[in-house]
Amino acid sequence: MTKQFIIERTLKVINQLPDDKAEEISDFADFVFKRYEEQELSKGLQNIVSESTAFNFLNEEQEIYSISDLKEVFNG
Repeated sequence: MTKQFIIERTLKVINQLPDDKAEEISDFADFVFKRYEEQELSKGLQNIVSESTAFNFLNEEQEIYSISDLKEVFNG
């Protein structure tokens, strides 16, 4: 199904509904759109963070502790 076909079919159904039911569909469409926007924003932020070099200094740090520093080993 194409996007245009889905839009036309949905409009046909909405036009047959009472106003309060059409408003419910509008509210649901707003909800779905906002959720989509948030997902896209989240993906964009993940891309920015993954490409960032802000935390590269952590990769260059020496290991401070080793297994020999442990006083008690937990195997849980």
